[in-house]
Amino acid sequence: MPKTGIGRLIRGGTLLAAFGVPGLAFAQNCALCYTQAAGGGSRLIEALRSGILILVIPPMLICAGITVMAYRKRNQFNQE
Repeated sequence: MPKTGIGRLIRGGTLLAAFGVPGLAFAQNCALCYTQAAGGGSRLIEALRSGILILVIPPMLICAGITVMAYRKRNQFNQE
């Protein structure tokens, strides 16, 4: 990327977003979910953790599969 004003602006915005995302991720607590999890026992907490993993893994695998397919097909329509 050339070192122009726009390039620096994009880099600065990306850096700002990278520092801001963790704060936003922790702010997504649902009050009802929090109280239920705090009042539940260790079995409920383990069930919530495994449920979160079950919901996260398929989208991650789909994204990884699309990325691999795009990487393999990147030069298919490349004209020399």
